[in-house]
Amino acid sequence: MSYKAKFKIWRGDDQTGELHDYLIEVNEGEVVLDIIHRLQATGAPDLAVRWNCKAGKCGSCSAEINGRPKLLCMTRMSTFTEDEVITVTPLRAFPVIRDLVTDVSFNYKKAREIPSFTPPPGLEPGEYRMKQVDVERSQEFRKCIECFLCQDTCHVIRDHEDNKESFAGPRFLMRIAELEMHPLDAADRVREAQDEHGLGYCNITKCCTEVCPEGIKITDNALIPRKERVADRKYDPIVWLGSKLFKREKA
Repeated sequence: MSYKAKFKIWRGDDQTGELHDYLIEVNEGEVVLDIIHRLQATGAPDLAVRWNCKAGKCGSCSAEINGRPKLLCMTRMSTFTEDEVITVTPLRAFPVIRDLVTDVSFNYKKAREIPSFTPPPGLEPGEYRMKQVDVERSQEFRKCIECFLCQDTCHVIRDHEDNKESFAGPRFLMRIAELEMHPLDAADRVREAQDEHGLGYCNITKCCTEVCPEGIKITDNALIPRKERVADRKYDPIVWLGSKLFKREKA
């Protein structure tokens, strides 16, 4: 069973571009990436799109479909009506390279700014010991496929280019939360998240959680707990005094 679907696809580069209309065949069981590939094969061989696994695990085919950040390979055509016009555009938060391909190097720059796991002095590799409950606390965050949809939809990044210098975005604040939850990590991630990576910019609208293809509860399980730690450190006099007198304990 097939039909012709109406698509509007953004074509252009870092200088100029516009939406182009296409009428493309759709077959049962297909996803949007299938349609993009068919268009490349039949009518627009120079259409640029980034993809790799086509299984929702590499995060490469991120784009915006009808204005919402999604993975092209995980968006089924059956979710649209046959007479619906489907608009596919590049991620709005990042500079366009060509067509649906954007320059997401901002994210790799932010990743490099986060200090890696820091074990206590004197603890050698092979001596690490963790309880299973500690492993499970941060396991959810390791499902991240770095599609950067959360980064794209975050209005702090999306709507304010000048914030990028001082705001890491939800994906990397989540990475800080993962490290903070590690019982053997000795770095001061609370201060780091607030002062160096802009945790205070986040106003917990949960838009990042809503677009995550892995269903990670970024806001509830990573960002809000980090904000609570910052508030404790800065405004709770008992916690503040304890942090001065005793070694910091993981929460």
